[in-house]
Amino acid sequence: MSDVLVACLLPVMLVYLGIRFSVFDKDVIHSIWLDLWSLSNLAYSSYRALSLDELSRMRASYMSIGRTHKRIGYEIGYPKKLDKLAELIQVNAKVTDGIAAVMRRIYNQGTVSSVMLLPELRPTTKKIHIDSQSLSRIRESLKHFVRDWSNAGIVERSVIFEPILSVFSMLSAPARSQNRVLFPGSGLSRLAYEVSQLGYDVTACELSAYMNGAFRFLLDPEMTKTVNQHEIHPYAHWWSHSRNATDLFRGIRFPDVIPHLAADGTAGLHLKEGNFLELDVTNSSANSTSRTTEGYDFVVTLFFIDTSVNIIHTLEHIHRLLKPGGTWVNLGPLLWCSSAQARLELTLEEVFNVMDVVGFSIVGGRNGNDDEEPNCMKRRTISCEYTHDDKAMMRWIYEAEFWVARKAISRNHAGILST
Repeated sequence: MSDVLVACLLPVMLVYLGIRFSVFDKDVIHSIWLDLWSLSNLAYSSYRALSLDELSRMRASYMSIGRTHKRIGYEIGYPKKLDKLAELIQVNAKVTDGIAAVMRRIYNQGTVSSVMLLPELRPTTKKIHIDSQSLSRIRESLKHFVRDWSNAGIVERSVIFEPILSVFSMLSAPARSQNRVLFPGSGLSRLAYEVSQLGYDVTACELSAYMNGAFRFLLDPEMTKTVNQHEIHPYAHWWSHSRNATDLFRGIRFPDVIPHLAADGTAGLHLKEGNFLELDVTNSSANSTSRTTEGYDFVVTLFFIDTSVNIIHTLEHIHRLLKPGGTWVNLGPLLWCSSAQARLELTLEEVFNVMDVVGFSIVGGRNGNDDEEPNCMKRRTISCEYTHDDKAMMRWIYEAEFWVARKAISRNHAGILST
């Protein structure tokens, strides 16, 4: 999950700048966002060159072996395998070039009006450095197209989406449009889209410009016109754990459906680009120009809370954004940011203890043994994967935790939430 790194690093930058300048300077944060947007745009534009440069190093490594071994490599088709990768880089580049074109258009026109703290977008003159980290994030975004927006991702999606969708299916259809749902860390927003299709008023909030650029590629009517229009070869770059070249180089078509954003003032899917920690109950309405102090009826976190630099701050903010009695739905692991970036690396039990302090009650209890609650609402462990390759020789299985929690309507927690 390379985008976890982005989610971890930006809050650290913001905290540092807050300390350095005593307050969070809007222009400074604006500049940071422009740099991230520029970096992501340039990275997508550079995918072909970066990938071909990596391929050149692979060719050089092969050529460095002895003549006898090189001949064996030739006989088993290794040079042809390298040539095939060169072809597929060009195929993938059609998508990455398209993403870059969409980002440039949005960037230059200043049309990302939903970005928190950004009244407009203006080109930056700073020199942006692109490296292998940028390339890995692009490739991760390509895998998210598979997971979120292709028929090949149906199995993985069903495992992690169904527990959440079952919660939203319980509310009667006529009442759904009056319920506002927030998805922090929404990625390519497929789950947010599915909930909006049930009739809810949904806001997808994503920090990563890599993810936002990829999602806007799907939303752009000039770039994505028909179902399964695009083709990528998302596994072609990683040759470990591969059974054969056919599996390694297979193509995936997407999108299986074409997403659309709802018009302002209507229920449906809305997009906010930026840090969800900057959201507050006075600017949280994505589908209205009016200010509201009501907050959200639901907050949904999917593979998200463990990206927190400060998990207590994250839980407090989720609580703050919810209406009194509002519902938080969570599914994911606890894969904390590495290298001591996370201020706290809590066990599951400690997370539950913090939830108690902040003011959440878990539906069905911590052990999920309250018979008065529907089974679909109860806390449980779900074995799942994340952007996996179902034909590879390796599997990474998460024992993810699912729970539904309600915001306690109590004054006992007002003090801790004031910080």
